[in-house]
Amino acid sequence: MYSFRNDYSEGAHPKVLQALTDTNLVQTCGYGLDPICEEARDLIRSLCDAPEADVHFLTGGTQTNLTVIASLLQPYEAVIAAHTGHVNCHETGAIEATGHKVCTAHSPDGKVTPAMVESVLAIHADGGEHMVSPRLVYISDTTEIGTVYTKAELIALRHCCDEHGLLLFLDGARLGSALTSPENDLTLPELAALTDVFTIGGTKNGTLFGEAVIMTVPCAHFRWHMKQRGGMLAKGRLLGVQYLTILKDNLYFDIARHANEMAFRLRDGFLALGYQFPVPSPSNQQFPVMKVRTAEKLAAMGFEFQVERPIDEEHTMYRFVTSWATPESAVDDLLNALAQCQ
Repeated sequence: MYSFRNDYSEGAHPKVLQALTDTNLVQTCGYGLDPICEEARDLIRSLCDAPEADVHFLTGGTQTNLTVIASLLQPYEAVIAAHTGHVNCHETGAIEATGHKVCTAHSPDGKVTPAMVESVLAIHADGGEHMVSPRLVYISDTTEIGTVYTKAELIALRHCCDEHGLLLFLDGARLGSALTSPENDLTLPELAALTDVFTIGGTKNGTLFGEAVIMTVPCAHFRWHMKQRGGMLAKGRLLGVQYLTILKDNLYFDIARHANEMAFRLRDGFLALGYQFPVPSPSNQQFPVMKVRTAEKLAAMGFEFQVERPIDEEHTMYRFVTSWATPESAVDDLLNALAQCQ
């Protein structure tokens, strides 16, 4: 019995909890202006080799995405995203609620390409003031279906954005999984150099909550947007403590690598039993196809996972997600149960 539903079912890494306890009675000023948050910002700037970057701490992914996008766009400007993009299909219209349309392109692997960007631009080319003006390209790494961007792909997107005067925003809710994937060849400094804004997600990798925003594009009033959108914690130091802890001594990447390794153990076990993966994922999200009745048997045995999409009347693609806290024994128990369902 174990949940593979998501990678935020657990609380926080013990070192994060210990750091929160150790600093619990330390008095600081509020709203993220305390010395702990400043130390965390300096650490992030150092890790990203981006000494001039603005670093902000927010609590959740949707809140972060809508705040970043609202802060950078004029009211008539729009976002370009893959049809699978989180801002398009898993944020309850949050971006549209800020007044910005999300213009999508179909993506078989969840990634945005220059050709997709240009296809959206072409649709709006002759609309003038009668249509929204695409201004920002939104991507996620890992993507919503577990794929990762290569350096060459990100460079190509950067060139495309520069050619058309677009901003590039990378949602790093699962950045730890992306940067420790065997298919990754990107680094934090390269992300800082190739994007205008990116995030380092903590919620899905060892913190209780938290998303760090790294901005290399000027946005003088970002904190005003944070406050207006409900993203500014009075006890902002709680975010600083968590990020300072999780990013020290490579902890963030060590635990993300563990999540990936557990996902690969799960994937290899499914493959050994003859199951197929229509979308190969080199990260902590895996998408096997099973008979519906097999999935029902697994669920009845106490395992939790999510429906991704139907394949046919008898088969469905499911999502299994591992986390920094997933033990090998849980994966093995799942695979043993799956074998019994054959």
